[in-house]
Amino acid sequence: MPVITRIEVATAVVPLPRVTGIARRTITNREYTLVRITADDGVTGIGFCYPGHSGANIATLAVRDLLAPVLLGRDADLIEGAWQAMYQEALLHGRVGSVVRGLSALDIALWDRSARAAAMPLHKYLGGHSDEVPAYASGGYYLDGKGVDGLAAELQGYQDLGFSAFKIKVGRVGVEEDRARIAAAREVVGPEGVLMLDANNAWSDLPSAVRALRRWEEFDPYFIEEPFGPDDIENHARLAKATSITVATGEIEAGRWRAKSLLDAEAAVILQCDAAVCGGLSELRKIADLASAYGASLAPHWFHDLHAPMVGAFPAATFVEYFVGNDIHNIGALLDRQLDVAGGVIRLHQTPGLGFGFSEEALDRYLVGPWEVVEK
Repeated sequence: MPVITRIEVATAVVPLPRVTGIARRTITNREYTLVRITADDGVTGIGFCYPGHSGANIATLAVRDLLAPVLLGRDADLIEGAWQAMYQEALLHGRVGSVVRGLSALDIALWDRSARAAAMPLHKYLGGHSDEVPAYASGGYYLDGKGVDGLAAELQGYQDLGFSAFKIKVGRVGVEEDRARIAAAREVVGPEGVLMLDANNAWSDLPSAVRALRRWEEFDPYFIEEPFGPDDIENHARLAKATSITVATGEIEAGRWRAKSLLDAEAAVILQCDAAVCGGLSELRKIADLASAYGASLAPHWFHDLHAPMVGAFPAATFVEYFVGNDIHNIGALLDRQLDVAGGVIRLHQTPGLGFGFSEEALDRYLVGPWEVVEK
């Protein structure tokens, strides 16, 4: 059996080229926790997570001091057992947030390592159903000087690339100003285009959310994402009953149990759980099966290079979120290659594992300090 002998962890900080706004946050850089796991067969797997635009060292510390020691000496292919051991060890430190994000990065690295050892692309190692997955163009951020015309030009650019599904931000400005933005977006993408709205926890009360959505319903949004804070499941459910717009959420949720709570409450029928957040690939596959049992779907958040193989593996999964370029969601700046999209479709790689590695040149530029090593 391959035994885990070495775990490396590091923090990377990648600045954004422009200050960028969403409903309740202004972002200047992204911080990532990166991990590498090596077994005594010489095969290494990689993983990462996004702890936030500051404080990634918390997740890095959790990997180094709390979680990595649990993995050393274990069979690298017994991934579910490794997950259970890490989860139990972290129980008192955090069942969500940075600790579970660090756990997620390690779990992803274990799956990547095993698929590489088997010489199989990850989606096929997982028993996948397709070599191609549909993608939507995600953008529509608030930038100084951009305005409605700038938003329309952005979406036109995505359409020219072959996309037929699009997502824009809402909730940072007033209802009528956002209504003008949504109207312009619908005009660009046409009646057949799929138009999604992302509120990033914009509202704290139901009346405000209902008023906004009823003003926007005529533009036929495919979903409204994260209308409330993640803990306000009841208002998600009440909003779902009050509007014709489908509710989607889950990008910062952890664990299958939380996904089940959302589904039981009828608070969302599109789950956006993220493998680098929810507990890794091990947990996301359980959430996908859960969604299928409830007649819901999974549309993972962010990281198309990470999630495209999972959408190709899980029948309940629909879209991959795709960001054109690496300006706003800039994990690609750390990778040595990325999956491309053509005509709104991502064709999955046929190389072992995740199909990408960390760029050594980028690591020299963006790592905050050296790799920290935990080994047996």
